[in-house]
Amino acid sequence: MGLGATLVTWFILVGILNLVANTTSEANIQAATGLLAIVVLLIVMNWFFHRVYWTGWISFHNRKKKELIDSIESAGSDKVEIVKSVAYKGLVLLGIASVYREGFEVDIFLQSIRLQVGTKNVMLGTALALVLIAITGYFTFVAHRKLPYKKMLVFTGIMLGVVLEIMVGEQVNEMQAANWIPTHTIPVNIPDWMGTWFSIFNNWETIIAQLFAAVFVIGSFYAARLDRFKPRREEPYLTRANEVSAETN
Repeated sequence: MGLGATLVTWFILVGILNLVANTTSEANIQAATGLLAIVVLLIVMNWFFHRVYWTGWISFHNRKKKELIDSIESAGSDKVEIVKSVAYKGLVLLGIASVYREGFEVDIFLQSIRLQVGTKNVMLGTALALVLIAITGYFTFVAHRKLPYKKMLVFTGIMLGVVLEIMVGEQVNEMQAANWIPTHTIPVNIPDWMGTWFSIFNNWETIIAQLFAAVFVIGSFYAARLDRFKPRREEPYLTRANEVSAETN
């Protein structure tokens, strides 16, 4: 159901963009959707957000799941069937929410790419991604193989970083084409292939935006590492217990 809701959202977004296309230029639409895609990618790349995500969103789901399971175990014999039914529906809703949240981000992110390369190419890329996910799921849940998850995450992070830099450069170029921002050329001869493959163009706006994106992601990563090593405040009851223990000794 989460995948179905994601698919419905995709068609809704496509319909909205088609309606907007009747009122504004294609350059404006590409600039706007590209900006949304970069915001989504920055959120994904932001290590501070990951800290909030893992400790907040996922812990919330785990807590709710535990509450539902505990409600089944503590239910009386006369109410166990009703509690099971409610708990089952709750677990289903949690699963749908988890899948749809990721799918919604992907829908927004892919709209910009769809406008640039077409729906067919986006569908081919999505199909390939689903195949890779299925293979990973098979080795994890069916074959019970231990995969190098850390290396996979590092590799994925590097790929996302490269994609972010390219998208930021392309986005600045699209915003300049839509006359959203000015263009200030720099006196440096940048080869055409740099613009084709890495979206690096000879203007200050592109260079500054790509540098800012790199500093933002790398800076948030190291800031999160520093925050992780900060000493945590002890809970009041633990502090008092330690004081009592010290006095006793």
